[in-house]
Amino acid sequence: MQKAEADGTLIDRERLPDPAPGIRLERMTYWSQGLRVKGYFCAPESAEPLPGLVYCRGGIRSVGMVRVARLVTLARRGYAVFAPFYRGNEGGEGREDFGGEDRHDLYGGIRLLRRLPGVTEGPVPLIGFSRGAMMALLAAKECEGVGPVVVWGGVSDLLLTYEERIDLRRMLKRVVGHPRKDEKRYKERSPVCWADRIGSPVLIIHGSIDEHVGVEHAYRLAKALEAAGKPYKMDIYRGRAHVFPREEDESVLDSIFDWISR
Repeated sequence: MQKAEADGTLIDRERLPDPAPGIRLERMTYWSQGLRVKGYFCAPESAEPLPGLVYCRGGIRSVGMVRVARLVTLARRGYAVFAPFYRGNEGGEGREDFGGEDRHDLYGGIRLLRRLPGVTEGPVPLIGFSRGAMMALLAAKECEGVGPVVVWGGVSDLLLTYEERIDLRRMLKRVVGHPRKDEKRYKERSPVCWADRIGSPVLIIHGSIDEHVGVEHAYRLAKALEAAGKPYKMDIYRGRAHVFPREEDESVLDSIFDWISR
């Protein structure tokens, strides 16, 4: 069998129909641990290099799959955006495991984006939504070239998720393991357990009545970052759930990009 190239090496890029005027969209295939995995690249047409940004989706498999409309809202702010699907999705090889080996698909995506022509040099900011927060913070712990990290409605303690989300227990036991027998696997995926090793400033965004990822995740992450002496900012939006109303979503994105650009 032919030896795979280094993680993040581009294999193929497919131009897709423009999702909005002046915005281009591509589906990229790249190497991750010997697997061909995929993600979207979305950017405004520009004669000048653009700063890169990586969006880390939530959910697992078809639940929480990357939405092109979300990438357009990010690209319109002047960024070249890459969003990995994670292995096993949209024709990619392998099987995602909720912050286990599939984290390397994100790491490879960061390397891929930083090498693309038309993307400025320097650390790449990450936005992680829901389960994607775990992925983004894992990258801030283990991956070079990561800039500021935004976690929105983010999971910070997977053991807490197991307790809160009875509807997810079957999936978590199948993909991660049983929390009593496989506690180590849960802690490896839980940023509250290794906040002292996070190498980027963190912005925490959370709705106070989030029904999918309780706001306690935000408070626990803030407490762990505080104890570790790590830079962070936390904004709790009162009366908001996991997904914000469209108008407020745009204003929150404005505040996020203002924070990123400081």
